[in-house]
Amino acid sequence: MSDAPPDPRNASASSVATETHPSPEAATGVGNAPGTVPELTAGSGTGDLRQASLWSDAWRQLRKNTLFLIASAMLLVLTVMSIAPQLFTSIDPRARGACQLGDSRQGPGTNGAWFGYDTFGCDYYSTVIYGARVSMIIGLVVVGGSMLIGVFLGALAGYFGGWFDTVIARITDVIYGLPTILGAILLLQLLASPRFFGERNLATVSIALILLGWLTFMRLFRSSVISIKETDYVSAARAMGASNSRIILKHIVPNGLAPVLVYGTIAVGGIIAAEATLSFLGIGLQQPAISWGLQINSAQNYIRSSPHLLFFPSVFLSVTVLSFILLGDALRDALDPKLR
Repeated sequence: MSDAPPDPRNASASSVATETHPSPEAATGVGNAPGTVPELTAGSGTGDLRQASLWSDAWRQLRKNTLFLIASAMLLVLTVMSIAPQLFTSIDPRARGACQLGDSRQGPGTNGAWFGYDTFGCDYYSTVIYGARVSMIIGLVVVGGSMLIGVFLGALAGYFGGWFDTVIARITDVIYGLPTILGAILLLQLLASPRFFGERNLATVSIALILLGWLTFMRLFRSSVISIKETDYVSAARAMGASNSRIILKHIVPNGLAPVLVYGTIAVGGIIAAEATLSFLGIGLQQPAISWGLQINSAQNYIRSSPHLLFFPSVFLSVTVLSFILLGDALRDALDPKLR
């Protein structure tokens, strides 16, 4: 046995080898794929590491936004109200015998009716509650349909360009020159003719607003596609032999949807207001449909004698539109790094 101390030259060589050849875990980060930059989450003493992304950062910011939480809570209540109105009222205004003409235009509190009665003697609270369904359906269906058309045409026009881009641009210019309400009136008159639907209902109003609502979605997404298609990761995918359809679906669409989603959230409120305007003008939905626009239309002749007929549906309509606008503003702030 030798009690000689270890050679310091061996120790220094060992330390140099350790520094020159670090372990894979030290080089790439524990639990992360090679080449990713780990993110240390706040408040984690053990080093909880996550990959940073636009959507995860946006969600963390949205959870701290008071206006986003308030708007989401209000929209959740309105959504439940439109799906299951019986949870909010036990009276179905469409049921036989639910309306009594003797109670026509009675004020709030009469016979226990919180909002009073409408011109047909129906409980106005239950009528306003049931009116949420039509407004929410039209807003979501029109924005969803407009977004699909706009994203599809915007992806093709922005990615391929050429004559297709020119044709789409000229079509949008022509339609933009037509006022929205005037265009909706003309389309509704055409769709309500005997040759097509024969009446103005939920389908005709939705189709008319979709045909006029896809323009902005198309322009927004086209601009995103033009800026994204020249990026390095798209060029790398193209160099690896990826098809145009795969590049659009896997790389361009997911990275260009942020401005479209923000605008779509805000546009839902505008579409609901547009439907109410058309119904108020007598061009939109017709009886026996129940909507806030029809209720406001019926109340215009009784503003002085029965102001509650105008007040309650207007409040519900304003709260709904405001909630979608606040939600869209919060989403825009969260997805735009320049506004943080």
